[in-house]
Amino acid sequence: MKAALLTAIRQFEIRTVPSLSIVRENDALIKMNAVGICGSDIHYYTQGKIGDQVISFPFIVGHEGVGTVEQTGKKVTRVRPGDRIAIDPAVSCGHCDQCLAGRENTCRNLLFLGCPGKMEGCLREYIVLPEKCCFPISDALSFEHAVISEPLAIALYAVEQSPALPGAKVAVLGAGPIGMSVFNALKYKNTGAIYITDVIEQRVAFAKRYGPAWCGNAHTVDVVKEISKREPLFLDVVYECCGKPEALLQAIELLKPGGTLAIIGIPETDIIPFPMHSLRRKEITVKNIRRQNKCTRKAITLLDTAIKDFGPLVTHRFSLEQTPEAFDLVASYRDGVMKAVVMLG
Repeated sequence: MKAALLTAIRQFEIRTVPSLSIVRENDALIKMNAVGICGSDIHYYTQGKIGDQVISFPFIVGHEGVGTVEQTGKKVTRVRPGDRIAIDPAVSCGHCDQCLAGRENTCRNLLFLGCPGKMEGCLREYIVLPEKCCFPISDALSFEHAVISEPLAIALYAVEQSPALPGAKVAVLGAGPIGMSVFNALKYKNTGAIYITDVIEQRVAFAKRYGPAWCGNAHTVDVVKEISKREPLFLDVVYECCGKPEALLQAIELLKPGGTLAIIGIPETDIIPFPMHSLRRKEITVKNIRRQNKCTRKAITLLDTAIKDFGPLVTHRFSLEQTPEAFDLVASYRDGVMKAVVMLG
């Protein structure tokens, strides 16, 4: 089968790799139809690592996958051959202390698609996963739009972990696919005023189409000053979705005493200093968001009912052979790219 292998920093090769087959009775063989390119994939593409997760080249990245069930193991009951599915890329063990506590996203033995030292990713024609990672989608949901279920599941989990109650004032820092997914998830939670920022003017323009309370470019305006004009008591929750240290500092300034900072973005640096006295005096709660946890089905359900809000996030489509061009586009933020999707058939 064909696969796109990351062979060095900023280098892909399309190669033929060994075919896969079902080994465990609860596994499914999946023909990949579409794979979204995530910001974490770009970290591997440009730096070869995220923290201590370092790629040994060559390696197959990609975890935002949807496909068609080709074959199932003898004990599989939740899907059958021919089913169109979205994939939860996390494979938890189900028996460690974290899993038993309902924290499958921090499983002690967690495997994850496209993560070095764990599992190779889904930028290939076929993958094998346990049936618990397979979620049927309706025929009305296209494969390219179903890809959004993975970042949307993270957004829904983030909102659940840092609840913005009806009427709460919030900000989303970073208007990329995760940020816009958080924004839309908040809208469906009947949140109060939602403010959103980015440093790419095309993304600011994209976000403005969704009607936030205010939207601005953090490189050209003082976003803390602008938001505080509208919210003199400041905000209840800030969702940091871009992984930039300066956004974390803005978030702390924007929060009211007792507010919550939800960190979703993945930074390029390993250590980021915090203004501890501001955190302490405001009694800010800092909540780190680790992927998604039991939110994939919720994301698919929301996509079924609100595709008009999420569909426009998919802006670019590429073939498997065009994977190098796709990653180069996303890494350089060119051509107004929001979500690029590699279509495999």
